[in-house]
Amino acid sequence: MRIFRLLKIARVVIHYGLDEFLLGHERVHGLSRLVNILFFWRKLDQPRAERLRLALEALGPIFVKFGQVLSTRRDLLPADIADELAFLQDRVPPFSGDIAVAVIESSLKRPVSELYGQFDRTPVASASIAQVHRATLPDGRNVAVKVLRPGILPVIESDLALLRVMAGLVERLFADGKRLRPKEVVAEFDKYLHDELDLMIEAGNASQLRRNFTGSDMLIVPEVFYDWCARQVLTLEWMDGIPVGRVEELRANGIDLKKLSVYGVEIFFTQVFRDGFFHADMHPGNIFVAADNRYIALDFGIVGTLSEVDKQYLAINFLAFFNRDYHRVAAAHIESGWVPKETRVEELEAAVRTVCEPIFDKPISQISFGQVLLRLFETSRRFNVEIQPQLVLLQKTLLNIEGLGRQLDPDLDLWKTAKPFLERWMNEQIGWRGLWRNIKHEAPLWAAMLPTLPRKLNDLANQNTTELLVTGYQGLMWEQKKRNWLLGVIAVLLAALVASLWWHR
Repeated sequence: MRIFRLLKIARVVIHYGLDEFLLGHERVHGLSRLVNILFFWRKLDQPRAERLRLALEALGPIFVKFGQVLSTRRDLLPADIADELAFLQDRVPPFSGDIAVAVIESSLKRPVSELYGQFDRTPVASASIAQVHRATLPDGRNVAVKVLRPGILPVIESDLALLRVMAGLVERLFADGKRLRPKEVVAEFDKYLHDELDLMIEAGNASQLRRNFTGSDMLIVPEVFYDWCARQVLTLEWMDGIPVGRVEELRANGIDLKKLSVYGVEIFFTQVFRDGFFHADMHPGNIFVAADNRYIALDFGIVGTLSEVDKQYLAINFLAFFNRDYHRVAAAHIESGWVPKETRVEELEAAVRTVCEPIFDKPISQISFGQVLLRLFETSRRFNVEIQPQLVLLQKTLLNIEGLGRQLDPDLDLWKTAKPFLERWMNEQIGWRGLWRNIKHEAPLWAAMLPTLPRKLNDLANQNTTELLVTGYQGLMWEQKKRNWLLGVIAVLLAALVASLWWHR
């Protein structure tokens, strides 16, 4: 089957003239003349970026999804191609409602008539991985039932294998290949796709995000009904709202667009810096607006996570950027290892200043994160910045936020909206307040550990008695230092425990 898929890809590549990309490298440039002679009948009137987009659409949903991911990698693509790929949308016809019923009954081991009070066999939405049906539970609650597209796994595995081959060619043929980590980009794409194929993972993502925003006056996340969920079926609370892209309809319904745009920025930074867990597919089709001016999040197949180290360096970079402290931005890049250690801070500082300074004191309507990112990535090539795969989704989400902001409030001042949040977060993480919070958090663990410390100390002394006889006086002095240090640690732990108990009394 893979050979037929490869033949189809070859046919599409030839039809849309994508050999221009493949044979543009100096090592194989001579073959381009031969290809042009053999396929002289082709009419390549459209720009190369448009031809690439059309080719990906012709190759099917997996290549369309990969094109969407690539559209966020402005470090990897020229601007015209990245802009064109951003227009990619899944144009996938729905599969039969009878097939959807069969998948549900096979997964949940009960007839649909018993599982749901009502089930609409006509889907309300269809995408490359799954489609959604409206239904009601036996108790009358309205739900959305997401059903995985049958037979999708073999297609995905075949296409991913081909994408890995292409990534290997990019890495070998192009000078920037290794730095841009194309194989890791495909590996990340592989992970996200396989996560989307298990709807129980999406259920867990939705539950986590809902828990993070319980009681929020900015964001609603639907409830998951786990008794009606399986790897191929996901049942969520039905959400009524207006798609965020319908700006005129939002205005007509009395939605405060300025407040909504501020909410978007705060939700983004809350997810990233407070939780380290963020909805990473925030395009307009996945975001609705409720009548009470809150966002409604949908489709949780792709989420991003950040480690504490990632969050710390990102916060330092964002805050330094908002304060126009370009020296700190450059130093943070070097400290984090994103830039070679031998990089001169002053040179990187000057390069970042050149890119970022012109966009300050301007509303979002007059700036473009896309253009800023593009210029920053051009700078990154010069300084051999290593692209961090775990931050690709964050970049994609930030560009989505920019798009939403432009639609809802072109005069939004992103800097003034985001800076107070970051300052509060940094104050909570750094200094005595952060130290005290960490002590309170760790106190229960210390309380459990303290009673065992004397026994462990005694075991350590007994274990080292024989060694002391052999190593002599020098070893004895070293052991004494260790014991003194250990006693000091015990004293600190006891003090922290007492302070914590006093705090909670």
